[in-house]
Amino acid sequence: MGVLVALEGLDGAGKRTLTDAVVAALTARGVRATTLAFPRYGRSVHADLASEALHGAHGDLAASVYAMALLFALDRADARDELSKLLADNDVVILDRYVASNVAYNCARLHQTADGEIARWAAELEFGRFGLPVPAVQLYLDVPTAVAAERARRRGELDETRALDAYERDDGLQQRTAEVYRELAESSWHGPWWIYRSGDDPASLASRLAEIAGR
Repeated sequence: MGVLVALEGLDGAGKRTLTDAVVAALTARGVRATTLAFPRYGRSVHADLASEALHGAHGDLAASVYAMALLFALDRADARDELSKLLADNDVVILDRYVASNVAYNCARLHQTADGEIARWAAELEFGRFGLPVPAVQLYLDVPTAVAAERARRRGELDETRALDAYERDDGLQQRTAEVYRELAESSWHGPWWIYRSGDDPASLASRLAEIAGR
């Protein structure tokens, strides 16, 4: 089975860019690598319902922290077989967002720390009840909140399909989410965490991942 890596960070942090660079570097080394992004917008009814709610649809659905967390969790649960196949066919699988996203954003929404009640609930739901695999490594892409927010804003202006949602428009929420992510990393929540910053070398990160994959 391949090594499961979860890449976490704020909206606009540059997760997709980093994922593409690391996958390319791993492939160049002869390592079988692929990626899967959550939420699976356009592929999952649960993800699409969540997105629609965050853009104002479905009444007061978005106001419920647990309802939104459940939708995102159900998206991942439905992808369990797909994820298992990716792990069987590859040496490294990098996920653009995973369970820690549910924890970070929803702890932030409820003004809880990383050891809050919803963090325990989300872990038990996704890793326990839904049986999702725990990552071998979780990466936190740590960039200044203002930088991530500006990138997300520009991205939304250039691509109407990526217009800012309610979470992305809330600067306070983004700041609190970053704080929870750092707490998760510092406490080694459900395994080892690595911190990656904008000036770090994707090739070096690929080398570390290849090493833990035995390649």
